Amino acid sequence: MTKQRTIDKSCPAHWLWLVFSVCMLLPFGSAHAVIEIEITEGFESTIPIAIVPFGWSGQGEAPIDVAKVVSDDLHRSGYFDPFNRDDLIARPVSGAVPNYSNWRISGADFLLIGSIEPAGNNYTVDFQLFDVVAQKILSAFTFQVSDQTLRSASHQIADEVFEEILGLPGAFNTQIAFVSVEGAGKDRQFKLQLADADGQNEQTMLKSPRPIISPSWAPDGVRIAYVSFENRKGSAIYVQNRQKGSREKVLSQPGINGAPSWSPDGSRLAVVLSYEGNPEIYILDLTSGQRRRLTQNEAIDTEPVWLDNNNIVFTSDRSGGPQLYKVATRGGRAERLTFEGRYNASATVSPDASTLAFVHNSGNGFQIATLDIQSDLFLTVTDGNLDESPTFAPNGQMIMYATEAGGRGALGAVSIDGSVSQRLSLTSGSVREPSWSPFNR
Repeated sequence: MTKQRTIDKSCPAHWLWLVFSVCMLLPFGSAHAVIEIEITEGFESTIPIAIVPFGWSGQGEAPIDVAKVVSDDLHRSGYFDPFNRDDLIARPVSGAVPNYSNWRISGADFLLIGSIEPAGNNYTVDFQLFDVVAQKILSAFTFQVSDQTLRSASHQIADEVFEEILGLPGAFNTQIAFVSVEGAGKDRQFKLQLADADGQNEQTMLKSPRPIISPSWAPDGVRIAYVSFENRKGSAIYVQNRQKGSREKVLSQPGINGAPSWSPDGSRLAVVLSYEGNPEIYILDLTSGQRRRLTQNEAIDTEPVWLDNNNIVFTSDRSGGPQLYKVATRGGRAERLTFEGRYNASATVSPDASTLAFVHNSGNGFQIATLDIQSDLFLTVTDGNLDESPTFAPNGQMIMYATEAGGRGALGAVSIDGSVSQRLSLTSGSVREPSWSPFNR
């Protein structure tokens, strides 16, 4: 895709789950391909924006309703209130000069118009974003796209609008990796799946009659590490290349092989191994295949995640119950990070490494909480009874997590301050263990 731009100018319920990561806390049903997204809570004050259906110069209907994709993306963010199409005072297309006064009277702060034109076997998509109050154009794009990339271009337009208005990068043109299961008993089949951030374009990367858990994206947005129990002798850690469709077994030691986490440079994995006796944190160099033991403690050390290239956060019960600790990648004494409540585990790190999100229990179920690393500010951002597996959006504005809805596994998403929340679920069955992709995918 080419682009031209002109611009005038964001089972924790049981400790053994942390070690083996095998027991799914919520029941699995029969999975379907599409994830449904429901906004359960949004900002009290949202930004009114008019998004006009894009002009189409081809025959029949346009292959994708680009304006609807953009509108849905912005609405789900919780920041925007797109107009109902029946309330649009006009339907200008790309290149038109808007009547700012009329749009302002209608209540719009911003206006988005565009068009789609066939270009051989491809399409030319262009749009203009206007600031109605300031009466000026904010941004304009021209895309050359194919059928396969037209929906992605729609998400990119939403990203551009989000960033231009809010000053924050959008994360609509990203993906989510997750685990689902079909069937029951002997017919049960686990799947490692991908979907766009809006729940569409589901793809199955791997099927297995035995559990698949702990998917983790590499910084390149191409490789995904995960744990598979397809070998009846035990678990193994694999790295799958989603572009090539190939995979490599990188660890298969006796005992536990679990919780892979990528280093920021994508060259190493932090993992949990127990082949030397106790579950400990190790670092695996993917180029040489060499592994180095990082923790030395009689307690259970598990769930490592890289804070930066030089530090790792992990879960340990060395203080009597699951809490988060930090240790340097060169080794040494671990520093305890969490003190609120009796249970803090399953950490994930924000893209700017300023904030931890994790599973927290103060005696009233399991919720997602955050901790500002510099200020030690602690905040509980969800109110469920069984929330787990948090993962940050690549722009750091939302946290996705596994939860329960209607007696089955679903996904939730919440803003970092807890003010905006969403629920994502398969149209049938359950979905677990989300992992949000980086920007470059």
